[in-house]
Amino acid sequence: MASVFKSSAQASMPSSTAAAIYAFPIPSVFTTASNVLTWGYTVLAIVVALLALEQSVYRLKKRHLPGDAWTIPVIGKYADSLKPTMEGYMKQWNAGALSALSVFNIFIVMASSNEYSRKILNSPNHAEPCLVYSAKQIICPDNWVFLTGKQHVEYRKGLNLLFAHKALGYVSIMDATTRKHYNEWLQNGGKAKPIMMRIRELNMITSLRVFCGRHISDAAAKEISDRYWDITCALELVNFPLPLPGTKVYRAIQCRKIALKHLMDAAAASKVAMANGHEPECMLEHWVALLNDPSYKGRKDFSDREMALVVFSFLFASQDAMSSGLTYAFQHLVDNPHMLAKVREEQARVRGADYSAPMMLSMLDDMPYLRAFVKESMRVKPPVVMVPYKATKAFPISEDYTVPAGSMVIPSFYNSLHDPEVFPEPEDLQPERWMDPESSANKNPRNYLVFGSGPHKCIGLEYASMNIELCIALAATMMDWEHVRTSESDRIKIIATLFPADDLVMRFTPRTNA
Repeated sequence: MASVFKSSAQASMPSSTAAAIYAFPIPSVFTTASNVLTWGYTVLAIVVALLALEQSVYRLKKRHLPGDAWTIPVIGKYADSLKPTMEGYMKQWNAGALSALSVFNIFIVMASSNEYSRKILNSPNHAEPCLVYSAKQIICPDNWVFLTGKQHVEYRKGLNLLFAHKALGYVSIMDATTRKHYNEWLQNGGKAKPIMMRIRELNMITSLRVFCGRHISDAAAKEISDRYWDITCALELVNFPLPLPGTKVYRAIQCRKIALKHLMDAAAASKVAMANGHEPECMLEHWVALLNDPSYKGRKDFSDREMALVVFSFLFASQDAMSSGLTYAFQHLVDNPHMLAKVREEQARVRGADYSAPMMLSMLDDMPYLRAFVKESMRVKPPVVMVPYKATKAFPISEDYTVPAGSMVIPSFYNSLHDPEVFPEPEDLQPERWMDPESSANKNPRNYLVFGSGPHKCIGLEYASMNIELCIALAATMMDWEHVRTSESDRIKIIATLFPADDLVMRFTPRTNA
């Protein structure tokens, strides 16, 4: 029996069967893992090569400029751009007159000196304003602000007439709107409140009334004002590129659509009013009257949409900057009571005892201290500290460095406005420096870059300054002020423009001698 089992155990398998089993490709987890590993190494090698290329390109463009020797892969300085700070800006500016950084593979050259900043602003053949990436999506790519060269110059010629000093007969509109808002402020029972957003609303409603007059309803003006914050929030240096529902850029575009509809209606109504022989009051009516003037030689065929886009660009350019300038003007005055006293003394001299009488342009022209204060306030805290430009071709900005074509090149204004050689004790608020014709401030106008320079210099600089002056003049005589200071009062937050971090908490009460 044992031999039988032994014989069976020793029996061999037919050779043909054995060969078939060994030839059959049995799936193996080890073989699959090996293929995955191979693909993994390949992908990793490609990623490493791309990252190495990214670093090499960055260093090649950067050359000897100050800045990080290596950029963070892919995102670069994106984290810093999400929540910009003055400390971060100062660090970059102090690195050198020119310095480099990268954000999402956008190579950026920062200019901090007056020489290089002005060179960028005055070199339309090498650089053009690009604002921020989302700007064209928000204010439309066919908006006139994106024109360059001769086209831009010709387009701007006609618009300049709308902002000429003699044409700024909108003071009565500004006066009435501002008084209305201040009276509303005084109805809160003397409670301390942050005023930054109130100032934004005041500026927006004032601008809409100045630009559109009676051709825009209170409800439409309020809707634009309430929604405009979405545009401000979308003006980040780097933003999510696709305007998908829920994104900041999407909400900003919806605001623009609403605003354009109301502004197109206002443009159409202005044309009808002028055709019916009305005297022009608002800017749109003055524009239509200018276009109908036989002596006017410029372009005359503006559609309602194009006029609306122009007005929207004025809102876009003025709202945040003007709100920042007025907010800090309030803070600077309330923190310097002797300056507020001088403003009030000047108001008494120019306006007499009747502060209820409407302000006139001739009155504002006769207020040199107020004008000097506003100019100095915007120097110390410039609403806009820099404006992004794009190098349209290789830009030889200095003897030893050329900005690569396609790069972002950003002129910065802060250092020019705080140059101690031009503005001794630059951090101190000294309105008197503008009242002395022989002062270094007045002898170096090249340094006063609050409104930029060159072909794209702010078209509404006189309107913005005048509006801030008028608002301060009325506030000084209508109200008593108290600054409720917080731990954030002296800190700066950057939301497109500069604002006090606590939104400026103020208490206003009616002024008894006004």
